[in-house]
Amino acid sequence: MEIMDESRFVILGGGMVAGYAAKQWVELGLKPGELAILSADTALPYERPPLSKSFLAGKDTEESIRINAEDFYRQHGILASLGCAVSNVDVKRKRLALRRGGEFGFEKLILATGARPRTLKIPGANLQNVGYLRSLEDSKTIRQRAEGVKRAVVIGGGFIAMEVAAVLAQKSIDVTMVLREERIWSRIFTPEMSNFFESYYEARGVRIIKSARVTELRGNRAVDTVVLDGVPPIPCELVVAGIGVQPVTDIFAGSDISVGDGVLVNEYLETNQPGICAAGDVANYQDLLFGRRRRVEHWDNAVSQGQYCARLLTGERTPFRHVPYFFSDVFDLSYEYWGDGSDADQVVHRGDFSGSSFSAWWLRQNRLVAAFAMNRPDEEREAAPKWIESRQRVSGKDLADTVHPIAAATV
Repeated sequence: MEIMDESRFVILGGGMVAGYAAKQWVELGLKPGELAILSADTALPYERPPLSKSFLAGKDTEESIRINAEDFYRQHGILASLGCAVSNVDVKRKRLALRRGGEFGFEKLILATGARPRTLKIPGANLQNVGYLRSLEDSKTIRQRAEGVKRAVVIGGGFIAMEVAAVLAQKSIDVTMVLREERIWSRIFTPEMSNFFESYYEARGVRIIKSARVTELRGNRAVDTVVLDGVPPIPCELVVAGIGVQPVTDIFAGSDISVGDGVLVNEYLETNQPGICAAGDVANYQDLLFGRRRRVEHWDNAVSQGQYCARLLTGERTPFRHVPYFFSDVFDLSYEYWGDGSDADQVVHRGDFSGSSFSAWWLRQNRLVAAFAMNRPDEEREAAPKWIESRQRVSGKDLADTVHPIAAATV
């Protein structure tokens, strides 16, 4: 098999990592012909958050959500090969085997294959109008199918499910959310926060069914009924399942690249193979701030790691240190979350749950480990990531006292 082409730097995957790494490399003085992006997607790198928000709602166009303009890649001599699937990686020969035939050589490689949606494993899962939201094409399909639909069911209780349900409800569709858990987004939200959002959704016409399991989807060709265990069937014309994703690692089988819930990398985002990094949803990295391995499936992580890998492979070598972060927009609300509250031993709320302005602060041994803020003063939003990164000691009692400035809570 002969080499079709080669490049000094290659990004395997055409998502957000690719878009932001390319932009960073250009700023670092990338020369024409030094970078190639091999993408199985058919669209140039685009922002993913709008897919479940403004693009799904019809407020954004494909052009407006591109990370870089269409002619950016041509102007800077970057090969962006779309619809280019790779079957395996030969780390010794430094070549990628292309499914369409031939090979592509690399000197330095970023693995950015992302993740794919978990799918329903129940009878009727292959009916028409049953969808998942991951790619631009997915969002286009759901947006198109939503036209003229009167009833929809959203399966899941995380941020993707929440965003999709909000968009569909604002299209005057009768939306039902089905949760396996006993409350909405229990993995992140406190009970008080879940209660707020459940009430907010229900006040806007979204029905929420909790602690329920979907057992079957029924319909002739297209779905028309969702069957639940112990709950009356729900009639609908559209189903969107947001039940999580799994990293795309199958193409690394037999490559000697270490894999385990993603591609295993160190604090420099390096794999166990020299010259090969991983970034974004597929990267299982050593988080120096929290002293644990983690894999993050959010916009900010893909942006930060893409930029970091470009700098690393160009010669800058400092460990990747970053406070995990994500944001979300639902109905007329916008909120942010920093850190990891899974090991917290105390949670403090500020603000008023009867309105839409409150924050939550997760502490472990009197140090801030996570924070949530919605419509809060800038001093709270600015303090959250700084305190988490510096492992700031905080008094929970003083933090809960909203009479005094938030800085008064530091110890």
